Amino acid sequence: MAERGLGGRFRGWVQRNLPTRETFESNRWLKPLASRILHSSLWRMTRRSVPRGVALGMFTGILIPMGQIPASAVLALPLRANVPAAALTTFFTNPFTTPLLLILYYKVGGWTLHLGGATAATAAKTAVVDTGWLHWLAADVGLPTAVGMAICAVLGGILGYVVTALSWRLWIARKWRRRSAERTARQIDAA
Repeated sequence: MAERGLGGRFRGWVQRNLPTRETFESNRWLKPLASRILHSSLWRMTRRSVPRGVALGMFTGILIPMGQIPASAVLALPLRANVPAAALTTFFTNPFTTPLLLILYYKVGGWTLHLGGATAATAAKTAVVDTGWLHWLAADVGLPTAVGMAICAVLGGILGYVVTALSWRLWIARKWRRRSAERTARQIDAA
């Protein structure tokens, strides 16, 4: 019976469109790097590689505004991070979340640089009158946003690693408890 709903359709689309090992091996541009790119540790879901991939995806998703997926895939090679986890994690920055994240970066950067004086709206009104909005954007908003982005990238990477590693550990512990309970139930039934 085919799975219905959005989750089943998405899973089917991913399975149809996800590149396979053979497509990477046959690609003429990737052939010189195929042994490095296709190393099994980069594609296997392990307790160490997945948290690394999530942390890398969070870091590149925040810090690199364009080309996040290729950047995370390339950086996954030396870090031995899971490439699919790194690539998928970058999708938390999307057109819907980016405006809120930019506000967060500005607030974090302003707090870090101790720029608590005038509000952004007041500064924007005076900047339009004084020198123009482009200067205001580059001079007054750019530095706090860049600093906040760097801080959030590091904190997001650390938080992503910790949450994923902890979730992985809890998932495995739950599986072990379930297996133990099933084994105990079978022993009781056999006796």
